[in-house]
Amino acid sequence: MSKITACRKVGRPRGYIENYRPTAKTRVLLDQVQAVMTEYASYWPLTCRQIFYRMVGAHNYNKTEAAYSRLCHHIANARRGRLIPFDAIRDDGVTTYGLDHFDDRDDFLRHVRKLGKSYTRNRLTSQGVHMEVWCEAAGMLPQLHRVAEWYSVPVYSSGGFDSLTAKKRLADRICLKEKETIILHLGDYDPSGVSIFDSVAEDVTAFVMADRPHGLVNVEFERVALTREQVIEHDLPTAPAKATDSRSKGWEGGTCQLEALPPNVIADILKDAIDRRIDWTQFVNDLDAQKQDRIMISGLLPPPESMGAS
Repeated sequence: MSKITACRKVGRPRGYIENYRPTAKTRVLLDQVQAVMTEYASYWPLTCRQIFYRMVGAHNYNKTEAAYSRLCHHIANARRGRLIPFDAIRDDGVTTYGLDHFDDRDDFLRHVRKLGKSYTRNRLTSQGVHMEVWCEAAGMLPQLHRVAEWYSVPVYSSGGFDSLTAKKRLADRICLKEKETIILHLGDYDPSGVSIFDSVAEDVTAFVMADRPHGLVNVEFERVALTREQVIEHDLPTAPAKATDSRSKGWEGGTCQLEALPPNVIADILKDAIDRRIDWTQFVNDLDAQKQDRIMISGLLPPPESMGAS
């Protein structure tokens, strides 16, 4: 069996790049990248595509795939060279299964006490509707989660949105909620994305109508972003629809990626979409009840000083 070593002399860098010294031209580029990252620091982690579109709009960076690849290359090297924090960029594609295991009983009790202090009611439970956010770009989930979490609205990646299994699971979840469900979707503005969204909405709705336990169970799909109106309103860069895409026939105008919208604009659009559906009287009542619940839970848990006792 051969060993994997960290002493490669050629090829792509591995691990950190010690004494990283970018050229003067690359330094200018990285200064612009850091300006974008500072501008949107409250929305970290950003995707490379989001940085790219902001570079195009604010710094006249070339809007080509070659320029995008070059930007990704320099951002990666700057992260390895410790110029850009690793947690500022989202580019992972790893699926993780967590373990709810504990070192010992005391570790578990500390965990439970921490849960009690941060106990949060599901603020959708008493609402008249259930809501979910689905986004085409998995890298943007942390940003969307920061908006939706306050309302207890879950966020999903819709990369496999068109799979039969995913659609049936969504329909089953809607039926279990036993009330109206709103699916808020964010994705690219292009023939393929719009077509898939429409077909999924039709398919899931058909499953729900067939399996729903009673007539109050319904589902509504709303395309929150990206829309043709938003592309025009924000003067976003567009590209022609792919001629090889059979769905392009009859498509008017160009195409645009969701990440062309600045993070703060996306956050505002999603917040507005959720706000419109919320019963605010019930929401405030739930916040008040949550405070009382935390007091009660704290009284039921063992005090810290007794946690280490045998």
